[in-house]
Amino acid sequence: MKKAVFEDFDGYREVAAAVEMSRKLGVNYSPDTDLADPYIRRLHPDRMRLRVSDVFDETSSTKTLRLVAEAPPLPPFQAGQYIALSVEVDGVRTSRPYSIASPPNQLGFYDITVRRVADGVVSNYLLDCVEPGDVLESSGPAGTFYYNPIFHKKTMVCIAGGSGITPFMSMIREVLECGLDRTIHLFYGNKSFEDIIFHETLQWLSERFERFHYYPVIEEPPDGYEGSRGLITGRLVKETIGDLEEKTYYLCGPRGMYDFCVPELEGLGVPKGRLRREAYGTPADIEKDPGWPGEVKGTDTFVVTVRGRGEFSARAGEPLLVALEKGGLAVPAVCRSGECSMCRVRLLSGKVFQPAGVLLRKSDRQFGYIHSCAAYPLENLEIAL
Repeated sequence: MKKAVFEDFDGYREVAAAVEMSRKLGVNYSPDTDLADPYIRRLHPDRMRLRVSDVFDETSSTKTLRLVAEAPPLPPFQAGQYIALSVEVDGVRTSRPYSIASPPNQLGFYDITVRRVADGVVSNYLLDCVEPGDVLESSGPAGTFYYNPIFHKKTMVCIAGGSGITPFMSMIREVLECGLDRTIHLFYGNKSFEDIIFHETLQWLSERFERFHYYPVIEEPPDGYEGSRGLITGRLVKETIGDLEEKTYYLCGPRGMYDFCVPELEGLGVPKGRLRREAYGTPADIEKDPGWPGEVKGTDTFVVTVRGRGEFSARAGEPLLVALEKGGLAVPAVCRSGECSMCRVRLLSGKVFQPAGVLLRKSDRQFGYIHSCAAYPLENLEIAL
């Protein structure tokens, strides 16, 4: 009999031996499977239908959508997690992840805050077309960007850029509303003062609660601005919070912020184990990635053959997942940042570029799987869904 593929996975024999032992000595709970399934699906749904109950203007380019469950209740989540909203724009079905800005101690609604992105297909659709009463489809809560009381320090240093403030709003609200034993220092960078999301709320919370400290940092401040200006440097962090020990550092913002702030913190001696980064999409211009092969242009096109499903054209400078969606092929996707592995496909032939930070499992590498959201074709490809 032909050996199954999973029998080559690391640890398979040990797991199989443990399963066999449990069959001999354990209790058979299989009759209770149907009893547990409804509870598991309620806590961890694959898909949700969410109705827009209200829309709030935050800045000239940002709105908050308040979402309620079509079929309550909403599943619980950790402060810092996100949901992936699925929409259809110009005949193309696609999705984008949005952090939940509301706190997890209330589950009557989820707030997601959307900032307009240049040429942003989904952000522009949500801001221009979605109104109260509309129904959106979503994944369940996902992501690992949250406080872990076992490993993380009670003092949190949060560094946000632009719309990267949203997961921190959930964390801040939970800590302050629930009286949790944590202290939060928030450095929040924006290009201009008008770009700051939730500024008045953050200012008010910092004045009311001693355990929350808010430091807005503006690149191009208006005349008379007396706060911090420029970029969030290691020097600014150290001068503001003093002792760097016994603190965990969380970063969420555009990729350029990571590229600047992570070396700044590491230069202060902050170990990588105390740096937490949220997945925040793939590079805006993949050709500028240090590892990109110079002989391939982002405008180059290649043929992608999907075994048993046909073929289509794909640009080198566009993630394979986007090309699949434009080709009418629905691929499950949640993070779209190369982390969750939901969108993985098997690469049968051809070569792709994957930027640093894509979290491929050892078994994925061994059997040729790639994360289509963070894979860019460099030649003609054949894949299997």
